[in-house]
Amino acid sequence: MIALGTGLRILVATQPVDFRRGMDSLAVLVSETLRDNPFSGSFFVFRSKRADRIKILAWDGTGLCLYSKRLENRGFTWPPIRDGSITLSPSQLALLIDGSDWRRVSAPVVKTPSRAG
Repeated sequence: MIALGTGLRILVATQPVDFRRGMDSLAVLVSETLRDNPFSGSFFVFRSKRADRIKILAWDGTGLCLYSKRLENRGFTWPPIRDGSITLSPSQLALLIDGSDWRRVSAPVVKTPSRAG
């Protein structure tokens, strides 16, 4: 199971990638294409061309981790293909990994209290 903390930054690459790529090659993609640091602790999500597979690259403080999943008999719900990336909330990522339509969930807007009551 992947730990999805509330402050976790999650970037989804909107362009499909060659799924023969491993963690080192995906880390280069994060640096060069997404212009981000693969060792930042953020989650970087990649899709296959057929949209039925997902890879997530993350640095856990001791090493790079690569999570991979293939859905049987259907595909994941992905954003439109364009250059760049989009950001998901931890709840949206959990739905994406589950194969659900993450676009139907939006993070609630919570006002920070001005002082303890």
